[in-house]
Amino acid sequence: MSTTASPPRETHLPVHTAAAVNNRKRWWRRSIDWVGAKPIPLLFCIGLGLILRFAIPKPHTVTHKAWSMLSIFVVTVAGLISSPLPVGAWAFLCLTVTVATKTLPFKEAFSAYTNEVIWLVVATFFFSKGFMKTGLGDRVAMLFVRVLGKSTLGLAYGLVLGELAISPGMPSSAARAGGIFLPIIKSLSLGAQSNPKDPSARKLGAFLMQCQNQTNNSTSALFLTGAAQNLLCVKFAESLGVRIPNRWVTWTKVSCVPALFSVLVTPMIIYKLYPPELKSTPDAPAMAKEKLKEMGPVKREEWVMLATLLLTIALWIAGDTLNMATAVAAMIGLSLLLLLGVLKWDDCLGEKTAWDTLIWFAILIGMATHLTTLGVVSWLSDCVAHFLRSLSISRFGAFAVLQATYFFLHYLFASQTAHVGALYSAFLGMHLASKIPPLFSALALAYNTNLFGAITHYSSGQAALYYAAGYVSLHHVFMLGITMAVINFSMWGLIAAAWWKILGLY
Repeated sequence: MSTTASPPRETHLPVHTAAAVNNRKRWWRRSIDWVGAKPIPLLFCIGLGLILRFAIPKPHTVTHKAWSMLSIFVVTVAGLISSPLPVGAWAFLCLTVTVATKTLPFKEAFSAYTNEVIWLVVATFFFSKGFMKTGLGDRVAMLFVRVLGKSTLGLAYGLVLGELAISPGMPSSAARAGGIFLPIIKSLSLGAQSNPKDPSARKLGAFLMQCQNQTNNSTSALFLTGAAQNLLCVKFAESLGVRIPNRWVTWTKVSCVPALFSVLVTPMIIYKLYPPELKSTPDAPAMAKEKLKEMGPVKREEWVMLATLLLTIALWIAGDTLNMATAVAAMIGLSLLLLLGVLKWDDCLGEKTAWDTLIWFAILIGMATHLTTLGVVSWLSDCVAHFLRSLSISRFGAFAVLQATYFFLHYLFASQTAHVGALYSAFLGMHLASKIPPLFSALALAYNTNLFGAITHYSSGQAALYYAAGYVSLHHVFMLGITMAVINFSMWGLIAAAWWKILGLY
């Protein structure tokens, strides 16, 4: 007698039991949904600091306090690269460690907040806000487009020269890109049926994006106040005993020939390397004219903004004669903008980038300065200089090696100011230990800092913005980045070598 097996019975949980299980699952997911510092970068930074401080033998010429300071500084730099927290938060955390471990007393740890360069940077960020709020930056850019924009190459020159004109009063290339030039380029490109993430991107938008991005390197290098990292370089150089007389004038006099040459030829080079499909842009001047018509006549606020900028630049130029610090001149300009109602205090309070920069900028300057006073920079510089001498390299051979190394190390950084804070003092110290002329070394490194701003899509704020617009593929970003890096490096090396020889820098 055969028996047929009955099918297995399905078991169902009661509705309330199933709901309880689902609730427990959701609670478990929420409990492991970590929202603090990124664990892996955080552990990496902590491990690196502990290994350097306790596992690596301390050189006998370096004090325990100096070795602790170096360990904390390395952790700070590692965090700037790996980003366990936002830059400002990570710098504050590392400053807290410095004070909590008594590596530095509280007063010394916070001493950099009284540094004039820090407040010069903050004041010039507020100038940037004034440019955007009044519309003066847009007006200047549109004037150049209206005059030069009939051809694609002419349009590129109009945008580049527009940025050059406003760069002394806007020390942030990211602010210039995001607040003024990126919206203009997008509008021009879409008007020419050149769309992002589309084959039509090469029609116009991709060329204009890359042209503006690559030329910005020299635009930022031309004036001391053209980029925040320039001011940081000057401060670090002076902390190592390199005197830069009449900072603003000296910087511009030394940079003007190579920077202007690069600004003039870079659009043509990009035009050959990465040509647009559209060679003529007859609608661009008409669009600029229409935009200017919409803006109306120059407003009172724009005249005040322009006059204040010219006054501030005049005070920077005459700073030594008037015995006036550059930061004081910027403060006078900012005070006028507040008194005359061009800027409101709420505008300044809302400029988060300025206050964030104040926090981490001062911390980096303070740490780097104490590394110098504690003898760490001189020890490291002497070690590298001794190694280079053992290779029988001349001092200018050493100069070339150090400059190239400093340049290509930027592939590890996502910020030019972070790069300066991490490496500028050490590399300048190596130059000085190799007997390379001090002012020549300090300014060459500072200009070099601007030239690597477009080698990747993450190398600077403006590079990230132009890439995010979607007109240039990542492959082309890297290919054009390294190609233009070599061209810029060579161009500045040749032109600057001749000009700086005439000026007597070496």
